[in-house]
Amino acid sequence: MSLTEQQIERYSRHIILEQVGGTGQEKLLSSKVLIIGAGGLGAPAGLYLAAAGVGTIGIVDSDKVDLSNLQRQIIHHTNDVGVEKVKSAENKMRAINPDITIRTYQTRVNAENISDIIRQYDFVIDGTDNFPAKFLINDACYFNKVPFSHAGILRFHGQLITVLPGETTCYRCIFNSPPPANAVPSCSQAGVLGVLAGVIGSLQATEAIKYLLGIGDLLTNTLLTYDALTMDVRKVRLNRNANCPLCGENPQITELKDEKQVVCDLKNCKC
Repeated sequence: MSLTEQQIERYSRHIILEQVGGTGQEKLLSSKVLIIGAGGLGAPAGLYLAAAGVGTIGIVDSDKVDLSNLQRQIIHHTNDVGVEKVKSAENKMRAINPDITIRTYQTRVNAENISDIIRQYDFVIDGTDNFPAKFLINDACYFNKVPFSHAGILRFHGQLITVLPGETTCYRCIFNSPPPANAVPSCSQAGVLGVLAGVIGSLQATEAIKYLLGIGDLLTNTLLTYDALTMDVRKVRLNRNANCPLCGENPQITELKDEKQVVCDLKNCKC
């Protein structure tokens, strides 16, 4: 692939970076990233990956835009209320960059369909907001050897880690299984600072670009936590768990399955 004059101008601020250059930009244009969830995390990730010139971006979501989404899901606008999120996201990403290909999946990932989707991509961004989906993405990426960025946000707190399946700490190494009922509320129940999604989702996009280019230090074996109230950023070093039910020495999980969705009752919540 050779860059056109228009592409050289569009990506000029990348190209003058020693760590990227023309070769790196061509690599981005030939890369494929899947974003699962077109919400608070997927919105900034999608916009920045499109602007960066990632050649093929897939986006998975089964929902339609709701008015309550607009406080943090910046890829959607007021006139998108009622529109499928994947279609709304596609329109904004295409408007930013007509160079790239957008693939949309108006569906919810499950044990039956996720492998067929993710194996087409070089990197996955987990932008989901529920534990069953996060464990499913972790497991599917492990079985299909697709690297991914996990992230989660709630109230004023965010966290993320990058996983290279079979090589680094996976999500189940840290969290063995979904929490029990009434342990952790959802954002719709407990609230979330809108701008927090932008911070953490942008970091996920950063990790994807670094992986694709083979530059910098990824957040592998490292859980980054961020407190928006105190501006406290911490990195917690982690090791692979020999007793992990997925990637440990004696794995109990040998095939994909859908975890049960747990709903938190705030009246009895212990979070």
